[in-house]
Amino acid sequence: MSAETLLLTILLLPLVGAVGIIAARHNPNIREGVTLVTASLIAILVLIMACRFLDGEAFAFTVMEPLPGVAIAFEIEALGMLFALIAGLLWVVTSIYSIGYMRSNNEQNQTRFFAAFAVSIAATMGIAFASNLFTLFLFYELLTLATYPLVAHAGTPEAKRGGRVYLGILLGTSIGFFLLGIMVTWVLTGSVDFQEGGILAGHIDPAWAGLLYAFFLFGIGKAALMPFHRWLPAAMVAPTPVSALLHAVAVVKAGVFTLLKVTIYIFGSDFILSNDVTGGLIWVAAATILIASLIAMTKDNLKARLAYSTVSQLSYIALGAMLASKAGLIGASMHIAMHAFAKITLFFAAGAIYVAAHKKLVSELNGLGRAMPITFAAFFIGTLSIIGLPPFGGMWSKWYLGLGAVEAAQLSLLAVLMISSLLNIIYLLPIPIRAFFSKPDSGEHYTQIAEAPKPMLLAMIITSTACVVLFFYPDTFYQLASLAAGGS
Repeated sequence: MSAETLLLTILLLPLVGAVGIIAARHNPNIREGVTLVTASLIAILVLIMACRFLDGEAFAFTVMEPLPGVAIAFEIEALGMLFALIAGLLWVVTSIYSIGYMRSNNEQNQTRFFAAFAVSIAATMGIAFASNLFTLFLFYELLTLATYPLVAHAGTPEAKRGGRVYLGILLGTSIGFFLLGIMVTWVLTGSVDFQEGGILAGHIDPAWAGLLYAFFLFGIGKAALMPFHRWLPAAMVAPTPVSALLHAVAVVKAGVFTLLKVTIYIFGSDFILSNDVTGGLIWVAAATILIASLIAMTKDNLKARLAYSTVSQLSYIALGAMLASKAGLIGASMHIAMHAFAKITLFFAAGAIYVAAHKKLVSELNGLGRAMPITFAAFFIGTLSIIGLPPFGGMWSKWYLGLGAVEAAQLSLLAVLMISSLLNIIYLLPIPIRAFFSKPDSGEHYTQIAEAPKPMLLAMIITSTACVVLFFYPDTFYQLASLAAGGS
C-alpha cells in the first residue's frame, strides 16, 4: 500500500465504519462486529504506518486549496504519529469495553453512540495528521461536534445541561481565541503550515509573541487549563466509555497535542527560549496542576474526582510544552501516552464498579475490592502509574518533565511537580486501599456482587498491563517524542 493510500485509508475508514454501524442498526451483533473490525483495522494500519515512518518513509497528501497558500492537507511528523498511535490502539480496547458496558446497562441509542464514536476517531486522526493550522482547526471543531451527542447521550436534563456547557466552552474558546491566533499567524507570516523550528521567528516582535501564545493557550480549550476547564467535569454526565474517550483517547489529548504542535512547529522552542515567550503563562499550568488536585481531594463522586485529576494531569503536558526545553518537550509528549493508558484504566474501573455494584461515590467503596478484586487491582495499577512510581510507565514522562524543569533552571516548577505527585497519592491511593482493607459499611453485604462483564474486564486487564509494559518498553513512544522535540 502506498504512503498516500495508507494515510487516506486511516482517515476515511472510521467514517466507513460509522456508515456500516448505522446500516446494521437493527442487528446489535453485526453492528458491534463492524465496530470491532473497523477499530482493529485502524490499529493495525496505524502500527504499520508507525513502523514505516520510523524507517524514514514520508506521508503527505493535499486535498484542496480553498485559499491561496491555505490548504486542506495532511502530513505526518513524529508528534502526530505518536498521537495517532495512542488513539488507534486505544479505540480497539475502548470498543471492547463499550460493548460490555452498553449491553449490561441496557443503554438507549446504542447505534448513535457507536457511530458518533467512529466519527470522533476520524476527527482525531485528522487532527493528528494535519499539516497546517487550518486543517487542524477544521478537524478540531469536527471533534467537538462529533462528541457532543456522546456527552448528552442520556438525554436527561442534567445530560443536556452538561452538553451545553461542553459545547459552549469548547466552541467559544476555539472561535474566540484559537481562530484569532491562527488569523494573526497567517497575517504575520503569510503561512499557517507546521514547520520544524517554527514559522514566527523574524515575523513578530518578541514583546507581542507572549500575547499570541496566550491566544493559543486559552483558545485550545480541550487542554482544560483553568479557567476554561469546566466543560470537562460537566461532561462526566456521559456514560463511562465516553469519559474514557474524552480523557484518554481523543478530546483532551487532542487539546494538549494541539498545544504541543503549536509550540514546536509554529513558535519553535529556540524562539520561545530566547525571547521568554511563555513567561508568566507557565504559571497558569502550574496553578492548574495544584488547584485541580486540591479540588479532586474534595470530590466524593468517583468520576468527578477522576475528572479533576485529568484537569491537573493535562497541565503537566502544557507545562512541559511551555518549558520548551528538549527534556520538557519529551516529557510532555510521553505524558500524552502514559497518562492515556493509566487514566483510561481508572475510568474503565469506575464504569465496572457502577455496572456491577451501582456505586458512584468513593465513600461507598469500603470492602468492595473483595468482591471485585480484578477491577480494583487494575485501579491500583493505574493509580501508581498516574503517581509516577516504578515499575509503571507514568514514571518516564514525569522523569523527563522533572529534567525539563531542571534544564530550564525552574526549580520552583520542579517543586510543583513533586507536590502534585504527593497530592495524587492523597486523592487516588485511598480508593483501592478502602476497597481492599476497609470493612463494608454496616448492613452492606457483597455476596451478590461479582466482577463486571468479561469484555469490560478484558479491557481493564489490557490497559493495566500496558501501564507495566510501558515501563520496560517505552522505546517507541520515547523515539517519537525525541524526534518531535529534536526537530523543534
